[in-house]
Amino acid sequence: MARAMFEYTKTVLEKVSFDPTLFCKELQKAVERLLPFEIEELKIWMKPMLLQHPELATCIPLFPR
Repeated sequence: MARAMFEYTKTVLEKVSFDPTLFCKELQKAVERLLPFEIEELKIWMKPMLLQHPELATCIPLFPR
């Protein structure tokens, strides 16, 4: 079940990547719902997306340290 949530999160983030505000909201939801190791995977997954959409970099502080 948790894996399904991770895949769903990636799908949603891809679909809202056109709007940084919406992307940040969805990313915040993801950080609240995903497991710690999935959050680390999400960080890795986001690196190429940030190269394509540099305006999304404002959402990076939403990730826990």
